[in-house]
Amino acid sequence: MRLLRFGPAGAEKPGLLDDNGAIRDLSHWISDISGDALNDEGLNKIRALDHETLPLVDGDPRLGPCVGNVGKFICIGLNYADHAAESGMSLPDEPVVFFKATSAIVGPDDNIEIPRSSIKTDWEVELGVVIGKQAKYVSEEEALEYVAGYCVVNDLSERDFQLHRSGQWVKGKSADTFGPIGPWLVTKDEIANPQDLPMYLEVNGHRFQDGSTNTMHFGVATIVSHLSQFMSLQPGDVISTGTPPGVGMGQKPETYLKPGDSIELGIQGLGVQRQQVISG
Repeated sequence: MRLLRFGPAGAEKPGLLDDNGAIRDLSHWISDISGDALNDEGLNKIRALDHETLPLVDGDPRLGPCVGNVGKFICIGLNYADHAAESGMSLPDEPVVFFKATSAIVGPDDNIEIPRSSIKTDWEVELGVVIGKQAKYVSEEEALEYVAGYCVVNDLSERDFQLHRSGQWVKGKSADTFGPIGPWLVTKDEIANPQDLPMYLEVNGHRFQDGSTNTMHFGVATIVSHLSQFMSLQPGDVISTGTPPGVGMGQKPETYLKPGDSIELGIQGLGVQRQQVISG
């Protein structure tokens, strides 16, 4: 299934994309794409509905973040060997973990705001993993059982804030609009192998990132298991799993986003995001 949220910011309704690409309204059956709606019982309830008889959504509504009420927005850094190299950093012995503020989360096609005093706002296409049930001390072998599905994430970053303003990376990762997720949450049964998904990102029509999840240093199962040793993961938590090479910081000369730019990014089977860049 391809689950989504549609409508004005802050008032999104739950829905799904049917086999013909039409949006169907789920708001009479569930309150949101969040929490217990993402566990096995909740997803099976949605799966059992006759999708072709669900109310059609008219027009072309705004798509919101594909998960509502995200409790934790966890990111994995330096998880592609070639991206670590372009960043001038070594591959880590275990996953590098940091957080983005959940207030950074926006819809897949919402505008991206350049923060005030920003000089190095960058892009990063990433595979998002959405947790479906509480995971605590889980093994790699069972880790994928705790995943509800996958989505596209643009892990936007202000490199000067991140690397030169002292403290943790979160300062460069958490500006408003720095976490577009969606367009939809694709349930795990639709993705045969999360470690074999081509991904790309373009700015103003130029393709900067052209990679695949098959070059991830730590795979999804390893990441979920690892995180669960340090914190419990809850339904609706989102994990952004790292980016392939081609970010602005790695260009020669370095290239960063500016107002007026347009961004397009996508992952095979998970949809496409399109964003306009504006001043914050």
